[in-house]
Amino acid sequence: MILVKSNSQIAEMRKANIIVRDTLNLLRDHTKPGVSTLELNKLAHEYITSQNAIPSFLNYNGYPASICVSIDCEVVHGIPSKRKILQEGQIVSYDVGAIYNGWNGDAARTVAVGIITPEVQRLVDVTEQCFFEGVKCIKPGVTRLGDLGHTIQTHAESNGYGVVRELVGHGIGRDMHEDPDVPNYGIAGHGMRLSVGMTIAIEPMITMGTYEVDWMSDGWTVKTKDRKPASHYENTIAITDNGVEILSL
Repeated sequence: MILVKSNSQIAEMRKANIIVRDTLNLLRDHTKPGVSTLELNKLAHEYITSQNAIPSFLNYNGYPASICVSIDCEVVHGIPSKRKILQEGQIVSYDVGAIYNGWNGDAARTVAVGIITPEVQRLVDVTEQCFFEGVKCIKPGVTRLGDLGHTIQTHAESNGYGVVRELVGHGIGRDMHEDPDVPNYGIAGHGMRLSVGMTIAIEPMITMGTYEVDWMSDGWTVKTKDRKPASHYENTIAITDNGVEILSL
């Protein structure tokens, strides 16, 4: 069931997403070689709670940390650990969620650790472009989910990259995951229409090689099957009478 939000409810979601945005900026500023992912998790947890918010990932279906930290070929859901130390030349994807006054925010960014190769930087850049190309195609009451997914898929694949199929974006509001599923691939003209009052998390997960993935034995971490790098970029958006508002930007 699609839960349409009022303007006042979207205003509450905006507050949660500002906390998420600022947490991601904090993580970016502390991304450097030698830092453990557990340290970064602690930093994010302390900031989110200092804002009278709750880290929405912590204990979600048993997830053991406050953020997801995924390195290189880890697509999503990497679990922070004192043994996972950032190294020069890696890329790291931070996925952050926060609950404020009962409303959820959710966003993700992929960040370079020191200097990375031009090839990997291009992957990161195109992944971000995929999100904004998707947003540009949204016309309230006209655009369908298939149009959004097709736009993202076309941009990624035209640049030679894979689009993960097993993981998708989602509706968001009082619950972190609500209807509808929001794939990053699709057939233009198919699927439900995106209408005013919908709030969704659009999150391209783009790979340098195959779009196929493996689930690790920890039950959470997802890696590319060919172990080539992956990039993740996400924002929560609201569809309003004035168009699309990116709440976590």
